[in-house]
Amino acid sequence: MDMKTIRRQAYTSSDQLKEEAEVGAQSFSSHGKKNGIQISILVSVLLVCFMGIILFLVMSGVDRSESIVTMAGATSRGGGGGETKTVFKFTNSFTNRDKTVGGLLAASGFDDQSCLSRYRTGLYRRNTPHRPSRHLVQRLRSHESLQKRCGPGTDPYQKAVEQLRFGQSSTIDQDCNYLVWISYRGLGNRILTVASAFLYSLLTNRVLLVDRGEDIDDLFCEPFPGTSWFLPLDFPLKDKLANFSITSEESYGNMIKNKVSVDKANYVYLHLDHAYNDNDKLFFCEEDQRTIQNARWLIIRSDVYFVPSLFLNSLFVDELNQLFPEKDMVFHHLGRYLFHPTNAVWGLITRYYDSYMAKADEKVGIQIRVFEAKLDPPLLDQIISCTQSEGLLPQTVSHEIKLPKTNPKTKAVLFTSLSMEYYEHIRSMYWEKPTSSGEIVSVFQPSYEGYQQSGNKDHDRKAWAEMYLLSLTDKLVTSSWSTFGYVAQGLGGLKPWIIVKPENQSMPYPHCRRDVSMDPCFHSPPNYDCKKKELTDTGNLVPHIRRCEDINWGVKIVDQSRL
Repeated sequence: MDMKTIRRQAYTSSDQLKEEAEVGAQSFSSHGKKNGIQISILVSVLLVCFMGIILFLVMSGVDRSESIVTMAGATSRGGGGGETKTVFKFTNSFTNRDKTVGGLLAASGFDDQSCLSRYRTGLYRRNTPHRPSRHLVQRLRSHESLQKRCGPGTDPYQKAVEQLRFGQSSTIDQDCNYLVWISYRGLGNRILTVASAFLYSLLTNRVLLVDRGEDIDDLFCEPFPGTSWFLPLDFPLKDKLANFSITSEESYGNMIKNKVSVDKANYVYLHLDHAYNDNDKLFFCEEDQRTIQNARWLIIRSDVYFVPSLFLNSLFVDELNQLFPEKDMVFHHLGRYLFHPTNAVWGLITRYYDSYMAKADEKVGIQIRVFEAKLDPPLLDQIISCTQSEGLLPQTVSHEIKLPKTNPKTKAVLFTSLSMEYYEHIRSMYWEKPTSSGEIVSVFQPSYEGYQQSGNKDHDRKAWAEMYLLSLTDKLVTSSWSTFGYVAQGLGGLKPWIIVKPENQSMPYPHCRRDVSMDPCFHSPPNYDCKKKELTDTGNLVPHIRRCEDINWGVKIVDQSRL
């Protein structure tokens, strides 16, 4: 950021200054105190204005780094030169409240340089009107203390690990209990399930330990001050984590089937994959939660955002209502709390944003996921029809039009997709033809990897950077069923327009529809009434849980006040 300076340069000679001084003395003598009072008032007004400018610069955030305001006045000698002197200095213009996102982030306990993104997101993200509740902030600070008191390297952790290593019955402890998350599936799924696991750990007062997998520690900074959330490499079950499945005898579903008591188990494996069975689904029932909580060690493997079903459990409802008065803010708040890009990824984000997006009057994100192996021809027409009919992108015309006298509005369109064909067509469309509105449309796509490469470090870095860039846009278009899009809309606090999934190579109608909530969709809800012990439509049990717009058997959290 350029240095902000206010300078007054002196061009008058010493003789002129002397003459002006003599005239001024005569004037003051003849007019007496009246002019003196007027001059004092004028000086006071100027001083107030100057301080107001300084205060405005500080509060408006025009300076994004340490800044120095300087003045240059006439030197004591003649010649008209200016000597620069520092008269005021202020540091980062963001207040502590801004930097911590309304208290969502801990104000201290981190080395800022080790994770540049943590307190600099506000420089790029638009201000959100959705503030975290006071209760959520208090619970986060309390949970950070728990992680620090019981996490890796502490005596309680070592004691718990020894019990696990030697196969001893590891029953609930009054102070320190653990939830281990297994890295599984693509990056979008992993982000959503970490957020789900964290909320569950918050509700049950458990330390969350995250399996690094291939590259989790390369993508995300530590979220908890003074400790690590990464599962130590010498964890006794480390080599077994990748082999847990629906058939594992340690799974809660199989423990029920085989009538094995949780109290006698060394640990309990929670299988919450999209293809889980009826016994595994009992995880979401009150009675079963009471049983599960008797285990000191819980190990969870999931590829779904299971938060909506936690809102249907009476054990958690009161606490969740206090944590999230705005019901559809769960991932928006937890995502911004947990997921801070590492410096390597932050560099990808900021360099791209500053180069292609920063100066645009409006930013539109378009995320395209093609689930079939080949491109879907109707999808291109669908994208164009959706974005133009909804006013997200302007129409084009075949003839040149007269541009407005003032600077035309600029619009940056960020495309993210594994392929580049859709981006190239729309970029060419706005290059070859003018827009009917006179807007200048620029279309960009950071990468086109061809196919998903989960676990590939470079691929996942780009994927995480692109999710984050999408979250920085003003308006967003996403693909049905895509966890990639869910992450972007949740982080950005955006209700996207969802491209309806084409079927049988035909154009669906409507081409897209507006989502009812920014919170992600739970693709595989249990659809089971725990009290009546019968199948039910979980999208109809409470007003704030309803069916998803993009996948009609999924459910999501909505806020009734914003429907």
